[in-house]
Amino acid sequence: MQFLIPILTLGLLGLLFSIGLSFAYQKLKVEEDPKVEAISEVLPQANCGGCGYSGCRAFAEAVAKGKAEITGCPVGGEDVSQKIARIMGTEAGKAIKKVARVHCRGNTKAAREKGIYLGITTCHAAHIIGGNKECVYGCLGFGDCVRACPFDAIHMGEEGLPVVDADKCTACGKCVDACPRDIIDLQPVSQNIMVFCRSLDSAAAAKKACKNACISCGICVRACPEAIVLENNLAVIKDYKKIDPEKIPAIEKCPTDAIGRITKEENHEG
Repeated sequence: MQFLIPILTLGLLGLLFSIGLSFAYQKLKVEEDPKVEAISEVLPQANCGGCGYSGCRAFAEAVAKGKAEITGCPVGGEDVSQKIARIMGTEAGKAIKKVARVHCRGNTKAAREKGIYLGITTCHAAHIIGGNKECVYGCLGFGDCVRACPFDAIHMGEEGLPVVDADKCTACGKCVDACPRDIIDLQPVSQNIMVFCRSLDSAAAAKKACKNACISCGICVRACPEAIVLENNLAVIKDYKKIDPEKIPAIEKCPTDAIGRITKEENHEG
């Protein structure tokens, strides 16, 4: 009998707390927009963060609230954008497919090595001590971008540089974040001409470190001054739309191949 009273008391308190919590839930619960669930169901559930949100659910909530663009999912592409548009009762517009591009041609044949690297075989670790190449701006070649890609869209080529598979790339941006040298960015797949260098060294130093480095000779600038400029010893394409296709052959007269069209090998085509 001495145990019965405490047990009944605890049971009664538990019941009262349950009723109280149930009442509080009914009063305080927030009704979720049914569009959130509908949008979430059509998303690829990659949770890659390429949309700028922590995951697909967070992106769905942002779209439903009008805080994110309908075309914001890089993995789903235009197909998913159209489905979300139907859910939201609006037009999706044309989604521009983007892919990761590697701004470096400092492969094993072109880039000069300053020694043998025996440290941890990651780009981030090598970057801390400068890596094993003379160029401090180029690809370190240890494949952090490859390991970061959740879609198997990048692999290390035979010449020590990452190669992007344009068909598999979803422009999630994981490789961009993984590269400590900032030589990878996302560009529209239609832009097939780019500067394959990020070196800010003087012409003499850049050429000594890598045969394919930009030596700020200005050939590309003179060929297309309305689109290309020199900044800090490096050619920079300011406006791709202003590049006249007829001027591309003149731009490609670059003596070090530091600017030009993306090759099939670099784009993993064919």
